[in-house]
Amino acid sequence: MTPEERDLVMGLVLVPGKGRTRTLDEVLAHFGESDGGVLALRLLRDAMDRRDADDVAMALIVKAAAGASGEEFLEPLIELSRADWHTRHEDVVRMLGKLRSPRTVPALREAARWIPEYLDWDENRALAVKAIWALGGIPGPEAREALEGLRDDENEVIRENAVNQLERRGEL
Repeated sequence: MTPEERDLVMGLVLVPGKGRTRTLDEVLAHFGESDGGVLALRLLRDAMDRRDADDVAMALIVKAAAGASGEEFLEPLIELSRADWHTRHEDVVRMLGKLRSPRTVPALREAARWIPEYLDWDENRALAVKAIWALGGIPGPEAREALEGLRDDENEVIRENAVNQLERRGEL
């Protein structure tokens, strides 16, 4: 993606007090697409192929602006949740949670325990908390079992959030 294209995509971000400077239709027209989900997926796969963290962020902005959350994002997002070459793990985990798919449980369980180097400073374990809350929203025994396993984690933040989600689900 060129710097100009990144600026165009950044125009989709809602800035408090300023609003957005671009519309999704403008971005779609520039890239020759008519569907925001299709464009987001194309940009995401391209960024992943090139391991370009900045362009992953741009693709996720397009995905959010388009309200795209289809099953076709499942595998790329699972792969991104485990990739150590970008810094958008919290966004990826949040998007995985919105899919509410039992297929995301292993990736979310891993995200709850993994501390990427760039988040080593975070004692509040924001990535883990987001992953645990995402697990809490997924129906079925896979998510319950993952939460039960996290309930016994050595980290207090992880334990407390796992217990909270189990209680919220009525499974404790």
